Amino acid sequence: LQYNRVWIPDNEEVWQSAEITKNYKAGDHFLHVQLEDGTELSYPVDPAALPPLRNPDILVGENDLTALSYLHDPAVLHN
Repeated sequence: LQYNRVWIPDNEEVWQSAEITKNYKAGDHFLHVQLEDGTELSYPVDPAALPPLRNPDILVGENDLTALSYLHDPAVLHN
């Protein structure tokens, strides 16, 4: 999972994009990420409910939402 991008819930912006900076292993309780502003964060996670993955940049602005690799609330809102 390292270097994949995910959506992290945020109180002000609803969702923030983050890149995973350290491999996640089953049973870990934190996801090590870096936000787009450079802030590094250990985000607490429930292994049964990991944050949604972010679509590749090439799909941003796609007119047909069914073309998105990942279709969930943050992906639709970002698109």
